[in-house]
Amino acid sequence: MSTSLVPPPGLTVRPATLGDAAAVCALLNEVDLLEVGRADTELSAVESDLTRPEVDLERDSWLLFDGGLLVGYGLVWDESAGERVDIDHYVLPGRPAGALHLLELMEARAGERAVANGAARAVVHLHLTTEPTTDPQALRARGWRTVRRYNVMSRRLRPEGDRIPVPPPGVTLRPCLADEDRRRAHALLQETFQEHFDHQPRTYAQWLGDIDAARVDWSLMWVAHLDGVGDAAVLHTHDNRPSMGWIGSLGVLAAARGRGLGSHLLRHAFGHYAALGRDRIGLGVDTDNSSGALSLYERHGMTLDHAVDTWELIRPV
Repeated sequence: MSTSLVPPPGLTVRPATLGDAAAVCALLNEVDLLEVGRADTELSAVESDLTRPEVDLERDSWLLFDGGLLVGYGLVWDESAGERVDIDHYVLPGRPAGALHLLELMEARAGERAVANGAARAVVHLHLTTEPTTDPQALRARGWRTVRRYNVMSRRLRPEGDRIPVPPPGVTLRPCLADEDRRRAHALLQETFQEHFDHQPRTYAQWLGDIDAARVDWSLMWVAHLDGVGDAAVLHTHDNRPSMGWIGSLGVLAAARGRGLGSHLLRHAFGHYAALGRDRIGLGVDTDNSSGALSLYERHGMTLDHAVDTWELIRPV
């Protein structure tokens, strides 16, 4: 499949720089408004993406302009060191030729990344809401298909009803303020998510880069210790979304499941964020997750906010 380096008439493309983060954030919030009805992208999240350890901005990022107006943004990154490559693709409606051009550039670069890893193909993933500004028919025409759906769940918080719960007998929680506890959190996340769809193993140093450790509020990440088992669960949350607090990860070791740890950590997050003054909290869950996570969240009053599909393209290289 050939790729034209020349953008459509009237449009220009250049790589992104960290200095473009505010403009990219504004663009993504425009897309948020169109897709989910609210602006929910934080500047720090964009800056984290642009400083990913695996990203070479000169070759892995693109800004699409219509005259002087930023209308599109693309990013490619590779955490697998193999065939799996991720992309982000955002283009405002009304510019199908520009959206296609950006997609072609990104697909080609994903193939290059896979080749550099010694892989025989690129397996490219793109996450889009179920009502995206990107044209699903155009994706299917290029061989993309949906392979997974994630539900974004949310719940209202009330200070009088959502209080930090007393831990179950034998359970203690500690925030990850010390490096030793951060390393335990990383190890627990790697183990509890190792069988999840699309999980990519990460070293401690890589994980710190993934989460932009310099910006992390470590008091919002907890390790749960269970008597007789040891450190058995981890809760990683964020307080940087405009519309809600966010539970990024909640993992419980297989040996400790069925003892109410997941429920306790969830209610701990509810109570903690209610005490911080947040009126809403959310998370994303794989609808095919075999651990029963979706039903756990529903039992605790979380409801569907919107859904996100994982799209996949397999590109021989």
